[in-house]
Amino acid sequence: MVVEPERAPARGAPGRIARCLLIMMRRLGWLAAFIAPPLLRVALAVPFYRSGLTKWSGFFSLSPTAQFLFEEQFKLHLLGKVYGYPAPDIIAHIDAVAEIVLPALLVVGLATRFSAFGLLIMIGFIQLTVPSAWPTFHLPWAGLAFGILALGPGPLSLDRVIAGIFSRRTSTGR
Repeated sequence: MVVEPERAPARGAPGRIARCLLIMMRRLGWLAAFIAPPLLRVALAVPFYRSGLTKWSGFFSLSPTAQFLFEEQFKLHLLGKVYGYPAPDIIAHIDAVAEIVLPALLVVGLATRFSAFGLLIMIGFIQLTVPSAWPTFHLPWAGLAFGILALGPGPLSLDRVIAGIFSRRTSTGR
């Protein structure tokens, strides 16, 4: 009796390994798609929320430091010239409210793309105010904001819950 070398399992082993790797990659991709949006939302929300907390000294009362910064320190750098903010008190209030509200909305995933876009606009103004900080702060923040705009709120968000409720109501005719 002639014994043939067992080639079938040897050929099949790389195929099985490739299939196992493909299954693992699909599961990791699903897990990443599930985890990435809330992680991006929290990563962008934290620095803005922490900054927003420093701007208040009571309920809807700006801290003297925040008022001083917007009136005296923060300047817009446009076309090689430096300009003060127009209506610095109003801008300071808008900034302080936005730095609390938009990150809170991001964390829970409510009006997610709107919130990310609002923070992206703020990042633009911060860039015009502190142009030297773009590689360490503004660029990563903008990257997070664009990632949220591209991926959307993700499955762990109030936006998804609300969308599910409305899609069920429209499909049942209510």
